[in-house]
Amino acid sequence: MFWSKKAKPTLEGLAMAGKCQIEAESLYRSGKYHCAESVLETVRKNFAPEVPESVVGTVSGFGFGSNSGCICGAVSGGTAAIGLVVKDKKEVNHLTKELHAWFSEKYGVTCCKVIRKTHKGACPVLTGEVAGKIAEMLGRK
Repeated sequence: MFWSKKAKPTLEGLAMAGKCQIEAESLYRSGKYHCAESVLETVRKNFAPEVPESVVGTVSGFGFGSNSGCICGAVSGGTAAIGLVVKDKKEVNHLTKELHAWFSEKYGVTCCKVIRKTHKGACPVLTGEVAGKIAEMLGRK
């Protein structure tokens, strides 16, 4: 099955997107997880609960732009989350491209250093937004 940008999300999909946005932001704010971990854990819990929570550790190095300030950890964690849920490589690539384009349009860049300078304090919110966007995309089958 191929996800389409043109397909409209269902009411259930929109509700799930809102739920995921709140959950990921809350996880980030709790201090238990950073941006990448919050997105992956939220998507895992809601779309692949059979996968153990320990998988979240695979993105531990992605926080704060992989600790180099480069690509946003929420986007990196989101890319991993898409791959966790979607099994077809073409679909993963399509959704990842859409996620990056959406994020770039919204924030101007995907670079963590730049975002943290131009959008001070936005990390908890954008972490939630990334998880919500992924849930919205996954809900448009």
